[in-house]
Amino acid sequence: MPQLNMAQALNLALREEMSRDERVVVLGEDVGRRGGVFLITEGLYELFGPDRVIDTPLSEAGIIGVAAGMAMNGLRPVAEIQFADFIFGGFDQIVSNVAKIRYRTGGQFSVPLTIRAPIGGGVKGGMFHSQSPEAYFIHTPGLKVVTPSTPSDAKGLLISSIRDDDPVLFFEPKRIYRTFREEVPEGDYTVPLGVARVAREGSDVSLITYAATVHDCLRAAEKAEAEGISCEVVDLRTLLPFDKDAVERTVKKTGRPVIVHEAPKMCGFGAELAAFIAERLLFDLEAPVLRVTGYDTPFPFVHEHHYMPNESRILNAIRKAASF
Repeated sequence: MPQLNMAQALNLALREEMSRDERVVVLGEDVGRRGGVFLITEGLYELFGPDRVIDTPLSEAGIIGVAAGMAMNGLRPVAEIQFADFIFGGFDQIVSNVAKIRYRTGGQFSVPLTIRAPIGGGVKGGMFHSQSPEAYFIHTPGLKVVTPSTPSDAKGLLISSIRDDDPVLFFEPKRIYRTFREEVPEGDYTVPLGVARVAREGSDVSLITYAATVHDCLRAAEKAEAEGISCEVVDLRTLLPFDKDAVERTVKKTGRPVIVHEAPKMCGFGAELAAFIAERLLFDLEAPVLRVTGYDTPFPFVHEHHYMPNESRILNAIRKAASF
C-alpha cells in the first residue's frame, strides 16, 4: 500500500471514484487546471476533462445550486468550497433546499451530493480562513456531516460519502493535510459513515474528539500516561449521525469524559455530546463532563495557537477529570 498524506489520499479517492463511476463530477473555484487551492483536485482536469472537472465562478450559492440540480438529475457531484468559511454564501441552498428535497418529495428525489470544505485553524489564515462551522449543519435534519483525521479514513470516508444517496458535508481539517503519512489502501476501499473508531485504548479518562484535535488528544494522552493516567481517545469520524454506541461504551468504561474540538464552546457539537451523556449516562459518570474547545470569540490571527485546543489545555482537563 502506498504511504500517503491526507491531501494525496483525498485526491486518490476522487481519482478512483471518477474512474469507476462516470456520474461523479467535480466542481468549484479553481478545481480545474489549478487543482484547487490545496491541490486536492490536482491532475483530475487532465484525466477527465472540463466536462467532469468544472471551474466555477466565485459564487458559493451558484456552486451548491448547480450541484444540487446535477444530483437530482442523476449525477454524483462533488462540490468544493475553497474554505469552509465561505460556505455561508451557499448556506440557504444547503439547509433550505438540499437537506429537505428527499423529505419534501416523499422520496421521489434524492440529492447524492458531497460538499467538500477545509475547516479549522493552524495555517495562519486568520478569522476568514480558519473557522469550524460544523455545528450549523449538524443542526439540520437531512444532512450528513463527516470529518476525517487520518489519510486512510479520508479516502474511505470520502468514497462512502460520494456513494451515499443523501447530501454529505465533508469537512477536511486542513492543518493536517500534509503533516504525516500512513498506508492507504488502493482500490475499492470504504469506511462506513456513522461509525467511530477508538484511536487509543484507555481506562481512566475518555477523550471524545474528531478532525485535527484527534492528534492533539493523542499527544496529551501520551503525556498523561507518564503521570499514571490512562486515556482512551475516541475519534467520532462522522458527526451526523454520530456513533452513540461508541460514546456510551467509552463513558461507561471510564466515567470521565472530556470532549475536545476546535469550534467555539457555545452551542458547539461538544454541547450536544455533553447533553447526550447527561441524559443517557448520568449514573455512569465519575466526574463532570468537561469540554476543551475554541473560545467564544472571532478566530484570531496572531494568537491562533492560544485559541485552539492544545496538549497543555487538554492535559489540564485530563488531570481535572482524573482527580475529581
